[in-house]
Amino acid sequence: MDHKKMGDDIVRLVGGEANINGLVHCATRLRFDLKDSKKAERETLEKHDGIITVVESGGQFQVVIGSNVAHVYAEIMKNRDFGGDSSSSAESTGEKTSLLSKVFEIISGSFSPLIPAMAGSGMLKALLTVLTMLGWMSDTSDTYLILSAAGNAVFYFLPIFLGITLGMKLKANPYVAGVIGAALMEPSFTGLMDKGSDVSFLGIPVVMMNYSASVFPIFISISIYAVLDKLLKKIILKDLQLFLVPMIALMIMVPLSAMAFGPFGTTVGDWISSGVTWLIGVSGILSGVVLGGFMTFMVVFGLHWGFTPITIQNIGVGGDPIEAMAAAAVFAQIGVAFGIFLKAKKNKTLRTLAGSTSLTGLLAGVTEPIVYGLILRYKRVIPIVVIAGAIGGAINGHFGVKMTAYVFHNIFAIPVYTPTVVYVIAIACSFAVAAVLTVMFGYESKSKDTVSETNESVSTSAESTPAELSVVLETKTTEIKKEQIYSPLTGKAVALNTINDPAFSTGAMGKGLAIVPEIGEVVAPVDGVVTSLFPTGHAIGLTTNAGTEILIHVGINTVALKGKHFSPVVQEGDIVRQGDLLIQFDIDKIKEAGYETVTPVIVTLTQQEVDVFETTQEQVQKNDVLLTLVV
Repeated sequence: MDHKKMGDDIVRLVGGEANINGLVHCATRLRFDLKDSKKAERETLEKHDGIITVVESGGQFQVVIGSNVAHVYAEIMKNRDFGGDSSSSAESTGEKTSLLSKVFEIISGSFSPLIPAMAGSGMLKALLTVLTMLGWMSDTSDTYLILSAAGNAVFYFLPIFLGITLGMKLKANPYVAGVIGAALMEPSFTGLMDKGSDVSFLGIPVVMMNYSASVFPIFISISIYAVLDKLLKKIILKDLQLFLVPMIALMIMVPLSAMAFGPFGTTVGDWISSGVTWLIGVSGILSGVVLGGFMTFMVVFGLHWGFTPITIQNIGVGGDPIEAMAAAAVFAQIGVAFGIFLKAKKNKTLRTLAGSTSLTGLLAGVTEPIVYGLILRYKRVIPIVVIAGAIGGAINGHFGVKMTAYVFHNIFAIPVYTPTVVYVIAIACSFAVAAVLTVMFGYESKSKDTVSETNESVSTSAESTPAELSVVLETKTTEIKKEQIYSPLTGKAVALNTINDPAFSTGAMGKGLAIVPEIGEVVAPVDGVVTSLFPTGHAIGLTTNAGTEILIHVGINTVALKGKHFSPVVQEGDIVRQGDLLIQFDIDKIKEAGYETVTPVIVTLTQQEVDVFETTQEQVQKNDVLLTLVV
């Protein structure tokens, strides 16, 4: 993979450098803060080789790449400096967003840059736990203490790191924000704790607390500091701002944090943690069912960020039950992927994807490729991942399993969960149930699973003539079925590999043909239902009565026309008969705008499980047989 080219393509497709306020990345995705997300060519991005999917969540435009994300990010940032000090795209464009969305955006934007450090540190702590359990290292040895310091540092000094990332997110000076967090950790300040209740500032009593690994106090303090920073810059002369603004901000914010924001934030955090603990105590099973069963979809919508501050707070006081229950969802996802790997015996591409993502999930705890590449693609497995996750979550919830260090949920992190044996049973149940149910019930519709598992596929080339096809069909068993796709256009038929769009020409989107249209009308190539109609009207997806998915994409990059020159006459959900009019478009005006009108007609869902035979006609009329599918 050419990471530089991919990075350049992504920057261009999200609207160019001018449309990017900020960019960070996590384990699997680039997280853009765009000025206007409508400028991003989402459809083209999703088709790009190497991109799993695109998600808009928590105020971020997220491009999911997988394990290569760090390399792509590095290439993007080589000659650019987007940084993380960006305002929200909603603020930049004047769009209205809910308070809850803004809160999630701030939380996710603050924690995202820290996740690699937190996950790496957590895994180091897990490794040390294993080494001491096996007796290979003493927890009093110098080596252990040095490595333990490396594993504990990011959590102990979390107020400093969060101060910096929050400052960036809220467009305040991130290093002054970091100093505010550091002041609460400074030895002179922490030494005051020995005085007990006899601590004051200008005669005002100060309640001393330990702020290591705390979250809520620094969130409150830096949110107030961001407002103060803007105010000071308005009233202080520019020539004096360099030292006066940070000096006054520190003089005000550090005492206020110590006297008010810190204790208040700590109290709020304790209340929330106690509330969650109480809820779990009322019904650990119910809590586990909800978190284990539905955490997969909370992650998709970015709602999981709301738990992160609570998780960190809980870990600081002995352990977090939330992530322990949520871990069941991760192993349910891995189980689904493994089940698809076992089930997709004849689909080599899907089998490879399922196998590789299963290993990535087990070894690294990274499951976005499973969620976006398999679960959301094959919706039949959604109930399976919910059921399997709920079972494991209920076990962990009932027995009070807790996570004692921040880690990605993978097999190497098992030692940080307690009681460990119960946790292993829970995740094993989630994995096994998901895998078994996927094998039993399949990942596609029943008819497609039956065909793919019981019928031989016809081995022949795309260039086979109709006569050759007839011979092949006659030599096969009567179980072999075929389906015909008729031409939706009148024009010249051309091979996919000749068109100027890698998503189609490489076969990544599926098998089929392209047509250079002579009449601006698209008709239904099959009897079926309209399952997707792009808002711009340039592309339409249909599902045949036999369950095959067809994509018709009028022109190359015509999404940029934003619907101009296209007039759909159907809607999503409409039932159509072969030959019904679907879309009208103006060929001449599309060409005048500088776009090619060549139209790929693609078989998507069954592309690896059927043989697709193309017509040998150079000129096709609408309603001529264009493709023949054999299973």
